[in-house]
Amino acid sequence: MRCFLSLLLFPFLLFSQTQDALVFFADKPNVQQALSNPISILSQEALDRKALHNVAIDERDVPIDESYITQLKNQPGISVFAKSKWMNAVYVRGTLSQIQNLINLSFVSGIEFMDKSLNFAPFQNTTVTDKFEIETTSKNLNYGEAANQIEMLSGEVLHAAGYTGNGMRIAVLDSGFPNVDILGAFSALINENRLLGTYDFVNRSETIISLSSHGTRVLSTMAAYIENIFIGTAPDASYYLFRTEDSSTENPVEEAYWVEAVERADSLGVHVVNTSLGYRAYDDESYSHQYEDLDGQTTIAARGANTAFEKGLMLVTSAGNSGNGDFPWVGTPADAPNMLSIGAVDEFGDYGWFSSIGPTVDGRIKPDIMAQGVEAANILQDGTLSASNGTSFSSPITAGLVACLWQARPEVTNTQLLQIIRESAHLFDEPTDLMGYGIPDFAVALNNILDVEHYQLPEISVYPNPVAEVLSIVIENISTSIQLEVYTILGVKVMQTELNSSENTVSFSSLNSGMYLLQFTTEDTKQTLKVIKK
Repeated sequence: MRCFLSLLLFPFLLFSQTQDALVFFADKPNVQQALSNPISILSQEALDRKALHNVAIDERDVPIDESYITQLKNQPGISVFAKSKWMNAVYVRGTLSQIQNLINLSFVSGIEFMDKSLNFAPFQNTTVTDKFEIETTSKNLNYGEAANQIEMLSGEVLHAAGYTGNGMRIAVLDSGFPNVDILGAFSALINENRLLGTYDFVNRSETIISLSSHGTRVLSTMAAYIENIFIGTAPDASYYLFRTEDSSTENPVEEAYWVEAVERADSLGVHVVNTSLGYRAYDDESYSHQYEDLDGQTTIAARGANTAFEKGLMLVTSAGNSGNGDFPWVGTPADAPNMLSIGAVDEFGDYGWFSSIGPTVDGRIKPDIMAQGVEAANILQDGTLSASNGTSFSSPITAGLVACLWQARPEVTNTQLLQIIRESAHLFDEPTDLMGYGIPDFAVALNNILDVEHYQLPEISVYPNPVAEVLSIVIENISTSIQLEVYTILGVKVMQTELNSSENTVSFSSLNSGMYLLQFTTEDTKQTLKVIKK
């Protein structure tokens, strides 16, 4: 009888326990009105950057409809934690039945549970329907304790040429930034009004002080300036500081916070985003990502990263610190194809034992490149110098130099910039699972970016979009073949074929209506476009 009762109770417990999910909206009212006046939804800096790189402003840039969010909040038991204009979705929490009931709302087009097993249950409907000129001044700097980690990457060559980040905007997404406003290491940042803004997406406040000092230490590797003692890799850049990490728990809501923060960074005209965070295992094991989920298309963070790259941002992130564990591979968003994922080496350039490795489940090279993350110099929240281990530090060390490199030729696209950096690395011709393409040489990258015409990338266009039956694909400036993979917006591959430099056609007649990701892969680069199937 006890066993029989437990079987009867199981469905009740399943429906009554708390679940997390993304809820997708069917539309955005007033899209055309917003697009006709883009300054109403994007800053002038964002408009300038997009115009420089010929990045389209489209429906994804239009904010999510707040009235829809209000109606969700008014549903019994539903709490809303984050929102994404790019996905036109919100992250909610409630019981299984309470969340399932949301599909009955006219403006809800689909639901995606964080417990992936629920997305395949027969009682769940998971279908997502279609319902400038930069000022430079030559500098020779005494980096102090930061010398090795900068000179390993030839960062001093960038700085000596006057590329120290002036005019570039970097967003730092982390877990907290205590004492940034009072530490001497950041006095130049504060006094020169280069701290452009802050926001805590966890607590929904302008204050980014929290119990975690991780973000302060990360920021120091880029922004700190103490003459002859410690200088960061982008000491003259401007910064936005965003808290997206809740250190008290591990939950995929943090991926949703991260996407929302990247969206804000894009709207503010940020050039480079540093993320010294990564996600794979969660407190609720049913939410955890498995290796097959880390294909660069499936997780919330990876999907957000892919759109961010389309929108013109340069994304830099830690590869992860699980290289010597049971799950040694990079997490997310490091798995995203166009995310510059950074592993850790020691002071001599040798692989750091903890640094997460590749390849991704679909066979791509990860990490992309390496920087010092073993005994990397940084500054603690009390102002003292420290040497710490972690890809949390190899990432911002690199991100600062990425911004300085982009300063040299701001008209270069993020696609070109990413490839130039990869090609400068010492293992580019023979990448490894441990170190990817190896340690970049920013002196080489600088020479190449100044001759960027050498890096003409394939020009790919598709029409018509939206497509009803047959999609035409035109590819220019390439003589080799290109692999095309078509994914649903949820990351499920539905088609794979090979293209060449002449016009190609692909039949979409068998696909359901909705948005699809087209991933084009050559020998050394990937590009992603989106198309809507009528």
